Amino acid sequence: MINSKNLKVLLFTAAITLFSAHSAKAADYTVSSGDSLYTVGKLFNTNTYTLKGDNRLSSDIIYPGQVLNVRAKDYTVKSGDTLYLIAKNNGISLNFLRKANNYWTDYIYPGQKLIIPGTSYSVNSTSQTHYGVIPYTDSDLDLLARLVHAEAQGEPYKAKAAVAAVVVNRVQSSAWPNTIRDVIYQRINGYYQFSPVLNGMINQAATSEDRQAALDALNGYDPTNGAQFYFDDSTKNTWLWSKPVALRVDNMVFSY
Repeated sequence: MINSKNLKVLLFTAAITLFSAHSAKAADYTVSSGDSLYTVGKLFNTNTYTLKGDNRLSSDIIYPGQVLNVRAKDYTVKSGDTLYLIAKNNGISLNFLRKANNYWTDYIYPGQKLIIPGTSYSVNSTSQTHYGVIPYTDSDLDLLARLVHAEAQGEPYKAKAAVAAVVVNRVQSSAWPNTIRDVIYQRINGYYQFSPVLNGMINQAATSEDRQAALDALNGYDPTNGAQFYFDDSTKNTWLWSKPVALRVDNMVFSY
């Protein structure tokens, strides 16, 4: 659980870090009949919230022919490429590749530009960055899933997703560090904010359910609606109990 010994210090902590996401490479996607922001989000491994923000949309309504900016990786066709091989090498289906590019013939040519759906622009050559409600790498996802495992193993899925959402909410807040790793490993006056970092349980492997809970939180699922704290209901810490409760799942309490 979050270490409660030093939480009151947060009320007086002046270190404010503004959230700053990596800028994603924008690609153009032309809306087709039957599309919605939800389906386009699924295609490009993002969500409605991000699509609306990137395109300055005030509603969820989109229409055929509308061009949307999407966070995706561009690919330049090389000699010997086929659509099938490009899809296979990028771990996506051929249909997804066709849909993202509205390209339904098999002929491609060297130098042709294609959008690769379900992936994100790589910030550097060694760590691909994905874009949900916050940017994250595969390493970030693994770390978040391990925290979920350490804090909520044996708990319902909703509690697991809520643990991950608390970390995501902290990353989004200017009152906390602006990366998943820095939030999880944060110390204030020498005290770790998350006890699994101190007791070593953060190093235990996560299950597939832990990973899915982390991934869902990264893509916008938050059963707490913005909580930044959680604790066991056996705690006697009056400061924690003074905070508005957002969600209770079994013995776990999530608060603002």
